[in-house]
Amino acid sequence: MFLPQEIIRAKRDGKVLSQQQIDYFVAGISDNSITESQISAFAMAVFFQGMTAAERVALTIAMRDSGDVMDWRSLNLPGPIVDKHSTGGVGDVVSLMLGPIVAACGGYVPMISGRGLGHTGGTLDKLEAIPGYQAKPSNELFRRVVQQVGVAIIGQTGRLAPADSRFYATRDITATVESIPLITASILSKKLAAGLDALVLDVKTGNGAMMTVHSQALELAQSLVTVANDAGVKTSAVLTDMNEVLAYSAGNSIEVHEAIRFLCGQQQAPRLRQVTLRLAAEMLYLSGLADSLAAAQQRAVQALDSGKAAELFARMVAALDGPTDILTSYAQQLPLAPIARPVFTDAVGYISGVDTRALGLAVVALGGGRRTSADVLDYGVGLDQVLGSGAQVDQHTPLATVYARTEQQWQQAAEVVRTSFTISANSGPARPVIYEQVTSD
Repeated sequence: MFLPQEIIRAKRDGKVLSQQQIDYFVAGISDNSITESQISAFAMAVFFQGMTAAERVALTIAMRDSGDVMDWRSLNLPGPIVDKHSTGGVGDVVSLMLGPIVAACGGYVPMISGRGLGHTGGTLDKLEAIPGYQAKPSNELFRRVVQQVGVAIIGQTGRLAPADSRFYATRDITATVESIPLITASILSKKLAAGLDALVLDVKTGNGAMMTVHSQALELAQSLVTVANDAGVKTSAVLTDMNEVLAYSAGNSIEVHEAIRFLCGQQQAPRLRQVTLRLAAEMLYLSGLADSLAAAQQRAVQALDSGKAAELFARMVAALDGPTDILTSYAQQLPLAPIARPVFTDAVGYISGVDTRALGLAVVALGGGRRTSADVLDYGVGLDQVLGSGAQVDQHTPLATVYARTEQQWQQAAEVVRTSFTISANSGPARPVIYEQVTSD
């Protein structure tokens, strides 16, 4: 029998917790026998004292096992179960193309996605903009769509890693969100509950990322890869740039528009294509669907450019009760806000910097993100045709187009857009979109 306060005391004093102590504490989070004040004290102790790799693995597995852990073996699927997680950014619409691409190559992708957090957009919010789309289906429907289509992108149910939901809510109000051990356990407990064979992590770094400093992003990537592999799931990570909007757009419906145009070959932002195909290649190689990254990249390109990935996206949407003709009717199904005008600058030169976080917050202010958990989203607002670093501009070059519901909202967002771009006489050196890969080797 353990006492919660003694576990907190041990971690506060820098001691290493046993698996049994961690199991007991997480069980108490799940059954409410441990109070919110005790959770916050524990989180703060971890924030300052950290955790060893073994402690992180134990915490992750305990949180994973606090609810259902999916088992796909009874379906006898002819391919691996593989998924991806991004730490979040602005214009990060990758999942909507990535899942179908990997499914088109023989993988099975049960992608459990999250809502927007702060200035970052959420995949779940984007999908819920689609009329009728069941973002929280029954386990039976979820399994059936994965089996029949190869991909299903849904939200976290109450039975997947429920300890994390309570733990995170407390961390969010006690200034302990940034703890790398706790971020690691939070991300991986949900992903590993999906019963994966392989996992690829997209860890963002830059002014629009959760981890703004490269060294912190690298530390998080290494923690995630180490813990996931030690927990029995083959995992790698890619560090990618979030110093500018990844896609051309930022919002909910507007990013779905862009994802469909991307899948259909009509509009593909170069940085977005590079990240999407690299993550697809990582997923195919890590899960054994290709014998090299180069071969995996070729398969991913073929799946995208042939239109097969677009077909699977449409089938997934229809199977989850969305429109059956989403590839052709998306503009009508996901209408955008009525006030849509470009924003111009008075400066002449090249874009040398972008305040990506400010652009994400502009979307939130328009109503496209939440200030509180109870906020209802306006799916039709957002930004489109957002310029990136190196673009040449003058008084006639739009920095972005703002979609707003009212004139006042448009004016406020336009002012943020104008001040979010640094314009210089020279463009400066090009910044890579992919920095490095992190593996368990």
